[in-house]
Amino acid sequence: MKKLAFLLVLIGLYVWPVGLRAQSAALMEAYQQGEALYQARRYDEALPFWKKALELGLREYGPEHPSAANLLNNLALLYQDQGRYAEAEPIYERSLAVREKALGAEHPDVATSLNNLAALYRLQGRYAEAEPLYKRSLALDEKALGAEPPGMATDLNDLALLYQSQGRYAEAEPLYKRALAIFEKVLGAEHPNVAVSLENYSGLLRETGRGSEAVKLEARAKAIRAKRAKENPANR
Repeated sequence: MKKLAFLLVLIGLYVWPVGLRAQSAALMEAYQQGEALYQARRYDEALPFWKKALELGLREYGPEHPSAANLLNNLALLYQDQGRYAEAEPIYERSLAVREKALGAEHPDVATSLNNLAALYRLQGRYAEAEPLYKRSLALDEKALGAEPPGMATDLNDLALLYQSQGRYAEAEPLYKRALAIFEKVLGAEHPNVAVSLENYSGLLRETGRGSEAVKLEARAKAIRAKRAKENPANR
């Protein structure tokens, strides 16, 4: 994660195919080796394993299976994290198309794919292309999941970040507030996602000259992180 404001976005977007049932040990081994390297941010080393996992997955499941879409999504995310946006984009598009066909246009995984592609556009400054995808993702998740699951908070945060990137602060602020309220209610006031949400919102406050308000949010986020680090030293 390059900036704190982006952290929540990736937590919300990143989808490991936890339900994947490989038909071969080779597929699962390639996937797991790539996953371990990705988590360690050793992207160049992870790439050949995830390419192999995708090749095996396409062969074993077929190109239009949801598990193939999951593998495509993760490879695209890896390219995105490497800054290889031109290579990530068609893979995200392919994953989205597979999910729409296999799962239906209103499935939550389709919302995730829309959010992924929108985030890629935002990173490239393609805001006009990102906005309708973020909005469609938000609408799908609200319809499928209701108004207060953590996934909705992530959607709200992502759209707020887009607006903030464009200087559309009046539109971003209520979305940050709503995202924070959902995280606090659903996950608890001391959850790590609450800390990130506080940091995201404080960034907007600083950009709009409201430093005294930002300081309060930053202090609360810092306290949450300090408590988590004390309870879980390995996560410092």
